Amino acid sequence: MKRFHTVQSIVILAILISFNSCRQKTPAVVAKEHLSDKVYAILDTENSRWFFFSSANRPFGMVNLSPDTEINGAWGSGYRYAVDTIKGFSHIHAWQISGLSVMPVTLDKSNENTIYTDFYSSFSHKKESIHPGYHYLELERYGIITELTSTKRVGFHKYSFPKDKEAGILFNLNTVLGPCENIEGVLEKSGDKELSGKLIAVATHRRPKPLTIYFKIELNTPIESIGRDPETGNYLLKLKPTEDSVLMKAGISYTSIENAAKNIREEIPNWNFNTVVEDSRNEWDGLLGRIKVKGGTEKDQRRFYTDLWHALQGRRIISDVNGAYPDNTGETFRVGQLPLDEKGKPKFNHYNSDSFWGAQWTINTLWGLVYPEIKEEFVHSLLQYGKDGGLIPRGPSGGNYTYVMTGASSTPFIVSAIQQGIITNDLEDIYQALKKNHMLGGIMGKAGYEHKTDLGGGLKYYINKGYVPYPIPEGNFGGHQDGASLTMEYAYQDWTLAQLAKKLGHQDDYDSFIKRSKNYQNVFDTSKGWMRPKDVDGKWYEDFDPYQVEHGFIESNGAQSTWFVPHDISGLATLMAGKEKAAEKLDNQFIEAKKLGFTAGNSHDQELHPEYSRIPINYGNQPSIQTAFIFNELGRPDLTQYWSRKVVDKAFSGLSPSTGYNGDEDQGLMGSLAVLMKIGLFQMNGGTEANPEYQIGSPIFDEITIKLNPKYYSDKNLTIQAVENAPNNTQVDQVRYNNQPIENFKIKHSEIIKGGTLILEMSNRTTIDKN
Repeated sequence: MKRFHTVQSIVILAILISFNSCRQKTPAVVAKEHLSDKVYAILDTENSRWFFFSSANRPFGMVNLSPDTEINGAWGSGYRYAVDTIKGFSHIHAWQISGLSVMPVTLDKSNENTIYTDFYSSFSHKKESIHPGYHYLELERYGIITELTSTKRVGFHKYSFPKDKEAGILFNLNTVLGPCENIEGVLEKSGDKELSGKLIAVATHRRPKPLTIYFKIELNTPIESIGRDPETGNYLLKLKPTEDSVLMKAGISYTSIENAAKNIREEIPNWNFNTVVEDSRNEWDGLLGRIKVKGGTEKDQRRFYTDLWHALQGRRIISDVNGAYPDNTGETFRVGQLPLDEKGKPKFNHYNSDSFWGAQWTINTLWGLVYPEIKEEFVHSLLQYGKDGGLIPRGPSGGNYTYVMTGASSTPFIVSAIQQGIITNDLEDIYQALKKNHMLGGIMGKAGYEHKTDLGGGLKYYINKGYVPYPIPEGNFGGHQDGASLTMEYAYQDWTLAQLAKKLGHQDDYDSFIKRSKNYQNVFDTSKGWMRPKDVDGKWYEDFDPYQVEHGFIESNGAQSTWFVPHDISGLATLMAGKEKAAEKLDNQFIEAKKLGFTAGNSHDQELHPEYSRIPINYGNQPSIQTAFIFNELGRPDLTQYWSRKVVDKAFSGLSPSTGYNGDEDQGLMGSLAVLMKIGLFQMNGGTEANPEYQIGSPIFDEITIKLNPKYYSDKNLTIQAVENAPNNTQVDQVRYNNQPIENFKIKHSEIIKGGTLILEMSNRTTIDKN
């Protein structure tokens, strides 16, 4: 029988009982309820990507410490629930970045010559506990109890080794790890209990430059020796015998070892592991607690807070506590410095981030309403890239541009922050920086991952001919060179920039960008009733099939992408012979999509599947996730309410490792979408018009209370009450806000942020039953 060496405090015991995501047992210890208790961390982990899974991390932390069951698996995944083997604990799970994988081991004569290459260990989910900020599991091969937690920039490990074994820690600094290879790893002893090191995250197809990762290691146990394997280049740390658990801090920096050490001193000055666990849980509770829900099932609430947790994940801090950050936008690497406040602290954090492609329907709204301070930080970070490299990025990694996805997707994000009143200073400079991206030579004209040219996006044709041709005549220069989708995407983004031009009094620019925003009309084939690609000579794409995936459409088919006109639904309806015909067409698409659960399979790699790819509406990827709310714009709010609830039920209600987002979650985009649909608020054009407008949907909870941030908005709550709510009562008969009737199922941002009560009278109208 194994001795249970640690987890002796009530705090950790409560954690193991209360937060076990894999076991459902009656707690032996009654602990205070925390909203983070409700998070189901293993959601969709059978399909996860490298940056998807999180456990022992803080919101947007530079360190994202968690175990890896895969290091070179599908989609570069790290933790896959169905794999029962631990291959290391790595500290960085970011967009195109990985690094610092460690593995505690026990040593004896049987493995002293093989440990560098034969060190994996099985584990059981029955002896695993996960909650936000903490991960516990047991390495069965070694009998080691492992516990992980972290601060923003420091990983904190707790290992309980068997008393009769020699304890060691492998540092696998040279290895394939998720999206990239780690090379040239170096580890040096810098004290009796201290180590320093660095490694290089090799450039990837998407992140075109290598990135050096520096780290500082501090232990509570003296180091016996350090060995290095000449074949792998990896290191083995042998520890002196101790009766206590081994604690290890690992500070990360992208600028220097000195800054990695500063990160440790600032964030974990002591050795109290339990305190860091509790601090992490409290930080998560604080953010999750911005939205309180009542009603629904326990499963509904657990899934809701898991969605909200994902909305605060994926995008990672890259700046140190002193504001130093890696700038790779120029010809040579440099260490940048963020502006400091009067106390000498950085005014904001700098971030590594996947694209904002699809953010107009997701984090634009959720962050803008519930987390405006987070949205402000991200805007300042994007603007910092513009100051350093000359262009505002659409998805930076390693302090550099990646040109992930397409268009100028940061424009709606930044414009919405301005229209929401979150960003109020330097608007003219911001406008000019955004405008640059929409002109030749800017980011809009670059296809996906097009690092060296700007021909693949076809922007010159869009400007001169009014559409992006398919194929691009010059050839292939990057990914996603799909002309019909690019035309629609550019048109929407131009419309959002036009709103800022109007706000600042640039009438000529406003007229120009508004004119460009009508270009979507040039790829609508009235004879077919669908958006359709055409070549440079204006000839429609032959053998057109609106259900054929891609072939002119980005990660979608023509049926899905035809509705990508969020800025001009009325204009789109006119092309379809009126709102009534358009609503009928879209309704039929939903009826067909329901047969496949509204998604193209249960993971991103199934979207090209012959059956799943032909789905008319896909809520597993961004191009058509706004469609349920289009009915509001077509005069059929009843269909918005009906179908949005059906989508939530089928696509965003699962609670298991095998399902969750049914596609590409993309760093909080699907999590935040699910949150918005469940609380019944949505913004069709991403909140980019003057005084943004929220559409009212059909919330699944009886009551939702949103705590508004008083630094930006009123020091009050926004409460949404769904009277007589029930699974079949999806229809909203009447709407009142602060006892005043609301027409057209829409409410303005200026009213929402004052605080108050939005009352929805719910009912069941059998006239639209489509079961």
